[in-house]
Amino acid sequence: MTRRKKEYYQFNETAENIIQAGKPLYTEIKGNWNKLYFNNENPIVVELACGKGEYTIGLGQKFPDKNFIGMDIKGDRIARGSAVASAEKLLNVAFLRGGIQYADEFFAENELSEIWLVHPDPQVRDRDEIRRLTNAKFLSQYAGFLKRDGLFHLKTDSDFLYDYTLDSIAQTAHFEILDHTDNLYQSPLIEEHYGVKTHYETIFTAKGYSIKYIKAKLL
Repeated sequence: MTRRKKEYYQFNETAENIIQAGKPLYTEIKGNWNKLYFNNENPIVVELACGKGEYTIGLGQKFPDKNFIGMDIKGDRIARGSAVASAEKLLNVAFLRGGIQYADEFFAENELSEIWLVHPDPQVRDRDEIRRLTNAKFLSQYAGFLKRDGLFHLKTDSDFLYDYTLDSIAQTAHFEILDHTDNLYQSPLIEEHYGVKTHYETIFTAKGYSIKYIKAKLL
């Protein structure tokens, strides 16, 4: 482990806006995010595989009347998001360190209003479909966390993941696709993104890649 990573991990141990193994709320937070962490009844929005939390933070700044949680397994990444959220005094932003496959240990049925996936790894090899975050198993899991009419969003630069996710959603009984586009920046749907973009999204668009977007509603 590099010295820099050690510093990030040490930071995480004391950061008040990070929940991870070893902290009191880690085993108590499921079903209790509003009560035990945010201390309000505002809607909860989760960004899965959040990386440095750029989208979590951006949405948190835009919507102070909602609560936002960025979840990622990489401690050095969420440490950077945590530091920015703390500097910006974003009390409606939290970070959770954990693997997405274990999300059911942290979110209860009907606890969330929205879920975002922003540029996740498309896992294009057939043997990696089990890890693809929009496969049928994961979509079923997300459906369990969302309130009725809750929203699921995907942003990706991957044609493969975009097409795969449209097919996955169509084959489930959980979601209805409300909107989708294979070129977000040339679509009226761009207005729903409030100018929030990640570092990698900026790079992708500068290189000429189109950004795809899907919005689906829980049935």
